[in-house]
Amino acid sequence: MPSLLRASLAPYRWSLVLVCALQLVQTLAALYLPSLNARIIDDGVVAGDTALIWQIGGAMLAVSAVQVLTSVAAVYIGARTAMSLGRDLREALFIRVMRFSAQEMSTLGTPSLITRSTNDVQQVQMFVFMALTAIIMAPMMLVGGVVMAVRQDAGLSLLLVVVVPVLGGTMSLVAMRMVPYFRSMQKRIDSVNGILREQITGIRVVRAFVKEADEAVRFGVANADLRYVAVKVGRLMAFAMPMVMLIVNVASVAVIWFGGQRVDAGIAEIGSLVAFLSYLMFILFSVMIATMMFMFAPRAAVSSERIQEVLRSQPTVHPPLRPQRPEAIRGLVELDEVGFRYPGAEKDVLHEIDLVATPGTTTAIIGSTGAGKTTLLNLVPRLFDATAGSVQIDGVDVRDLDPELLSQIIGLVPQKPYLFTGTVASNLRYGRSDATDAELWEALRVAQAANFVRSMDGGLEARIAQGGTNVSGGQRQRLAIARALVRRPAVYLFDDSFSALDYATDAALRAALQPMTREASVIVVAQRVATIRDADQILVLEHGRLVGRGTHPELLAENETYQEIVASQLSAEEAA
Repeated sequence: MPSLLRASLAPYRWSLVLVCALQLVQTLAALYLPSLNARIIDDGVVAGDTALIWQIGGAMLAVSAVQVLTSVAAVYIGARTAMSLGRDLREALFIRVMRFSAQEMSTLGTPSLITRSTNDVQQVQMFVFMALTAIIMAPMMLVGGVVMAVRQDAGLSLLLVVVVPVLGGTMSLVAMRMVPYFRSMQKRIDSVNGILREQITGIRVVRAFVKEADEAVRFGVANADLRYVAVKVGRLMAFAMPMVMLIVNVASVAVIWFGGQRVDAGIAEIGSLVAFLSYLMFILFSVMIATMMFMFAPRAAVSSERIQEVLRSQPTVHPPLRPQRPEAIRGLVELDEVGFRYPGAEKDVLHEIDLVATPGTTTAIIGSTGAGKTTLLNLVPRLFDATAGSVQIDGVDVRDLDPELLSQIIGLVPQKPYLFTGTVASNLRYGRSDATDAELWEALRVAQAANFVRSMDGGLEARIAQGGTNVSGGQRQRLAIARALVRRPAVYLFDDSFSALDYATDAALRAALQPMTREASVIVVAQRVATIRDADQILVLEHGRLVGRGTHPELLAENETYQEIVASQLSAEEAA
């Protein structure tokens, strides 16, 4: 945690200095008040000097005003600094996550990343707020209180030797017991978030299989686990506060008991006894605040570790040191002896894949489930980096291309199309922000989506729910295709993007695509033979290896794997 706070609070060093100065003034004012009160009692009340009482009382009011003003200013600046820290950490996490490849996303997990960006940041933010508004004051109050208490009555100060260690030791033991509970609590919050996200996202599946009761039980178990840990923490806190109050009250009784005897013996004055009691409360309060830090610190430390784990994670897809930006982009895609293995895996997913997709042609990739089709397609836009061989566009390795240029070159329609909260137009303009309405309608026409968009309330301004849940699967797929078409890229990548379409819509869409993609390279991953049989070349994958290449008639005549795929989908007459 120190390293995270040191780096994150560096821009706010002057705010920290100002808070420390204000807290010092506030503490000095608070420590000065009991001494003035003692003078009122000993020199004013006892002697009956009304003028002195008014004089010292006015001084106390002035000191109190200074204390209030500096306290308010310190809390305001401290809160502003803590909130700024939280904002900066959330921004840093967001920027880092946006650079992650699919591998880091799958390793850390979406629910955990959400928790780290919200709950964990909030814990660190709260710790900083407490530190700036209370914890900084604690050592000042402790040292100043001890000095002032000794000045008032050195004999009674011996009680501090017993009381302070007992209070500090009690609070420290409680804080040490809380550390493992806080660590477990954050993990269980991750679990609750993960289950809740699954259930909300998959609510249709849950209802389709009538699994509401089972999912309620699953969530209840995770919730009960979190509650169990939270109750443990609550019990420790509930135990700590009575113990603190017991020690404080016992110390107060001891001061009054021994102090009363000293006043009766004429060794001390009543005003000094009252002031000493106030300083004792200051000292015990500062010890309590300092040890309370150990209750906030463990959870904040766990949260900071989780934040740093994200911030220190290095994306496996690195930006090039000297990014290249070719002036003319044709869209020639070449894969040369490409292999890929997931980190930690024992075997390669892809083996020595060669592919050349020239502008104006359509290259199709087909194969059984798990053959590596999507993985191969994801190497082109650098969602993953090839572990062997090279992926090139116009003769330049994609690892050397400027990432911004690479994203402009490629129009990707993923296997699971995702739409963002907004409108039809805002989703389509993800492809190109300056696209005109006419260009959007043209893309919708080609994607066979214009008719249903016109029927929606608002047309291009029709609302789209998060994930596109208010449109059907086929409509969502066509809108995702239209989004890629709006970009007008040099390379189109369709990852099983026609699977939710009926045969007639599929055929109409492919026919409309040809004029728009005439000058671009088109790579299509598909499961249906009907979708790709007109492609200029078809690649057949089996267990990550290229086992066939050619046109539909050539593969149908010579390739056994392709023949099996065709036989499973088409009749003999259709195949011929």
